[in-house]
Amino acid sequence: MLESQRPQGSVVIIGAGTQGRRLAYMWSSRGGLVYLVDLNQRQLEEGLQYVEQLRTEAQHSGTWGDVRLATPDSLESLLHGAWLVVECVPENLALKRKVLTQLDKLAPESTIIASNSSSYGIGEIIEGLTLKSSQRLLSAHCYWPPETSAIEIMGHNQTDPSLINLLYDQCEKHGFSPFRVRQSSIGYIYNRIWAAIKRETLLALSEGICEPQEIDAIFKDVLKTPKGPCEQMDIVGLDVVLDIENHYAEARGGLPSQPREYLQKMIKEDSLGVKSGRGFYDYKAQNGH
Repeated sequence: MLESQRPQGSVVIIGAGTQGRRLAYMWSSRGGLVYLVDLNQRQLEEGLQYVEQLRTEAQHSGTWGDVRLATPDSLESLLHGAWLVVECVPENLALKRKVLTQLDKLAPESTIIASNSSSYGIGEIIEGLTLKSSQRLLSAHCYWPPETSAIEIMGHNQTDPSLINLLYDQCEKHGFSPFRVRQSSIGYIYNRIWAAIKRETLLALSEGICEPQEIDAIFKDVLKTPKGPCEQMDIVGLDVVLDIENHYAEARGGLPSQPREYLQKMIKEDSLGVKSGRGFYDYKAQNGH
């Protein structure tokens, strides 16, 4: 298949959550057919509404593609016409392994299988699995919010390089800003660097060097970002931040324990960030409760 050609067939996206519906919008932006697959009918409908909302806000001169909703019952027939399938299921390693094993079993060997996992590289997910054609599996991780066009493409030691080239080319044509991760890397490029910023932030707080407000203020003053590290961690959820940090610690070794201990203490006090009303900041007080 020539890289300059648009692949024939559809794109299938497994999971209609925040990432899945965003990908449905992007991959349907050049007239292609996209299937959004989820067990939850309400999530599917909300996903389609989200795609339509983004389209009304977009400056777009071309032809929009068709986004169709489907349940996993029809997955096998959908995959037979797909050039790409992307898993966007929750960040649970066992679930991702189950889904990718099923996709490898059902999809034709010409179909590229991509994982959108943010914290597990494709090599980690498929380690120990018996697969039919592992050379067509790779990671394709994009970011949030929608105006962030970056997507990181990373293979494993058996990924066919031509498929990485093909996906890179297609991502460019569909409005992404693709980045090639040339070696297996936990956290890809951006999240790996961002993890170090979060870790050093937590270490500084654990040592009593400053307050969260001061870290955010100086970070925003110097880098001109809209939010600082503590504000960002509150949005993500401190329990999720701890899960990610534990993953880095298990994989790398030698990382300081104080950042994880600091998070554990906050979580025990039900300070999870925005979702619990309190984290580094008190959101209940801000909202007048």
